[in-house]
Amino acid sequence: MPPTAPQKRAPKSARSGKAVMKTILFIVIVILLAALGYAGYMLYKINGALESAGAPDTAPVSKPVSDNPVTVLLLGTDTRPQNPSLNTDVMMVVSLNPQRKTAAVVSIPRDTLLKVSGYSQNKANAYYAGFHNSNKATAYAKTKALIGKYLNVPIDYAAKIDFNGFKEVVDNLGGLKLDVDMNMCYTDKEDGTAIRLTKGIHTLNGSQTLDFVRYRKGNCQNSAESNDIERNARQQQVIGEMIGKLKTVDGVFKLGSVIEAIGNNVDTDIPSSQIKSLMRTYIGIDRDKINYVHLEGEWRSPYIIVGSGELKKAQTALQEQLR
Repeated sequence: MPPTAPQKRAPKSARSGKAVMKTILFIVIVILLAALGYAGYMLYKINGALESAGAPDTAPVSKPVSDNPVTVLLLGTDTRPQNPSLNTDVMMVVSLNPQRKTAAVVSIPRDTLLKVSGYSQNKANAYYAGFHNSNKATAYAKTKALIGKYLNVPIDYAAKIDFNGFKEVVDNLGGLKLDVDMNMCYTDKEDGTAIRLTKGIHTLNGSQTLDFVRYRKGNCQNSAESNDIERNARQQQVIGEMIGKLKTVDGVFKLGSVIEAIGNNVDTDIPSSQIKSLMRTYIGIDRDKINYVHLEGEWRSPYIIVGSGELKKAQTALQEQLR
């Protein structure tokens, strides 16, 4: 038999190219596996957090939030050990429309005088605390009925977050870039408050962001006075920045820890299944699709008196989302 001809070896450049392609393919596979593993871990964390935060799914839901407009009352309370209180420093009503992917947010100043038929008149921030102290089990239902009657919309659900939970959420997002509208300096040794913020655009951590939205008056040199209307504008600026940050690549990777912080610090009557539906339906909502309404009024100590025109504007904005 004739001798076998020696096989030609592939050129060195071709062999190197194949090796590079194999290496790249291996790296891509590793990245995909890591991404899938992270996604599974994040889903596990999210599900656990939502089960913890949401109300039990003990009854069928007659109004799925993925198909129907929904209105939610958001409450922020100060439960710090130094000065525990159930007074709601933050009160917002949010109406969401799933078909248009739009929303309206109405902020109610804490000192707003509410005159609602069937209820004694008081500051807006006092009602939830009063209902809770009377009967915790019915506090959400009674607060929703009152605020719903005031704003002339049915309120489906309520959610309450305390100050510590708010700080954790902001810290897990890596802070927020905010426009501080005035020099803010206030000290209260009794409850540990020490606000020190200067006018301008800054990246604030959780504690500083809480100071930013809570600030009302200063007791230091060169500090300014503030009011509930300005506080509401700050709260809405913070919400906008949170939404914007969650839509970034970095925000997506932090979503699991953010939701875990929410789950540990939020109390709500929204069933867990509906919280998940809310997330799936509105996670990508654009900031320019949210209509922020400031309830403005005249200060007549110790109340803010909201005029009928201002109240009607807020009612209309919420009602438009329910159509």
